[in-house]
Amino acid sequence: MLGGTFDPVHLGHLRSAVELREVLALDRVHMIPAHVPPLREAPGVCSAERLTMLEAGIGDAPGLVADGRELQRDGPSYSTDTLVTLRRDYGEQTRLVMAVGHDAFLRLSEWHAPERLFELAHVAVIDRPGHDAPLPAALESLITGREAQDAEALFARPAGGVLRIRLPSRMDISATDLRERLAEGRSIRYLLPEAVEAYIQSRNLYR
Repeated sequence: MLGGTFDPVHLGHLRSAVELREVLALDRVHMIPAHVPPLREAPGVCSAERLTMLEAGIGDAPGLVADGRELQRDGPSYSTDTLVTLRRDYGEQTRLVMAVGHDAFLRLSEWHAPERLFELAHVAVIDRPGHDAPLPAALESLITGREAQDAEALFARPAGGVLRIRLPSRMDISATDLRERLAEGRSIRYLLPEAVEAYIQSRNLYR
């Protein structure tokens, strides 16, 4: 599970999903747009359009799934609720992973029912350029005894561990910067898939 607002989805998101699948030898990566993100302001584009852009961006990439399950729920898009549905779909013994960037990981103790997350899945923390802050005390307490040294150790059980990973490309592309570029009429070429750029232009989004 790789969640986010995907507002808009860009090559950094997509390349991270591809490399996450390769590095951890995952069967598939569910990319799940947040409908109502609990800890950040509402996205500038509606959920349905963000899902459509994600579908266009993924195209026929093997192992990547544009998953709209959070759009089917009212209220805040809590990751615990999403993981419950994935666990129901895949069974109790399947090894589930929730991937988060290091910046989001720093706030994990503030999430809804953070202990429950580890009952449902492992957490893979994706290193990101410029995010090297020390861990808050509450987060240190939350992950104590959970950190795995490698994927083999992580996957010895279906859930409950933490693994920090550094993906090869580490593309430093910002959706905030893309929205600013679009609002100012500047080029976004080669920062997101052509199909996503075409959709944005056809709908005059982010203007």
